Amino acid sequence: MTQTNALTLKQKLAGGEILVAPGVFDMISVRLADQMGFDCLYMTGFGTVASYLGEPDAGLATYTDMLNRVSAFCGGSRTPMICDGDTGYGGLLNVAHTVRGYERAGAAGIQLEDQEFPKKCGHTPGRRVIAAQDMVNKIKVAREARASDEFLIVARTDARTSLGLDEALRRAEQYANAGADVLFIESPESEKELEIIGKTFDMPLLVNIVEGGRTPQLTPAELQRLGFSIAIYPASGFLAVAQALEKVYGDIKALRGTRDTEKSLYSFAKMCQLLGFEAVWEFDRQHAE
Repeated sequence: MTQTNALTLKQKLAGGEILVAPGVFDMISVRLADQMGFDCLYMTGFGTVASYLGEPDAGLATYTDMLNRVSAFCGGSRTPMICDGDTGYGGLLNVAHTVRGYERAGAAGIQLEDQEFPKKCGHTPGRRVIAAQDMVNKIKVAREARASDEFLIVARTDARTSLGLDEALRRAEQYANAGADVLFIESPESEKELEIIGKTFDMPLLVNIVEGGRTPQLTPAELQRLGFSIAIYPASGFLAVAQALEKVYGDIKALRGTRDTEKSLYSFAKMCQLLGFEAVWEFDRQHAE
């Protein structure tokens, strides 16, 4: 499969209905989410770095690491995908290189953030931001570098946690004026703050819903009413997987085996179907000696 419908994402954003995007972090999550009819998927940096490197999302993954995942995820999905591009992996030349690479790999959009390098995952402490003008320059370079304006630039600011909401709003306005397609103010801490963000900007807004994070859990309908266009749920999938693995591995370690938990597992037959084994078996039948 090849990602070819970035235009669809831009058209859906213009349609007025909120887009709900689950976080994908490995090829099983990509294939599962792709078959469920979502309007958009979100390649989570936290989950991707964790599953690919087994490391925290703290600036340890390189551009090459992440491009590898973007290429695999978008190549295995028909659903438009916004992919985490961190800080652009360096200076302005690196930002241009990153944008071109993500776009060629099939992403529908790239998320760029205004954190200092090495970045840290949103909703975690210790995040520091660069000068707003430096991020403005990144956005301008990103726009120049993309081959098509159907490839969306999602501009994220992490200023809310360390510098307050007013500074985050000021930065977001500058990023909008620089040409960002979607604004992403990370970690608002109340429904009132979400409301203020929604009323301040008349353009696509993204909200990040992290279970156990700083932003309140509202329904997509409530978020749309407040003015948001995209709601991402980056952590839900890998948190669910970790919980399930802890349970079944614990049963195996305790010598209980899996007989009592087998019915709660994803079926082996469905997994074979999900991963495309049926095509392999058909190929073998056609070419059996």
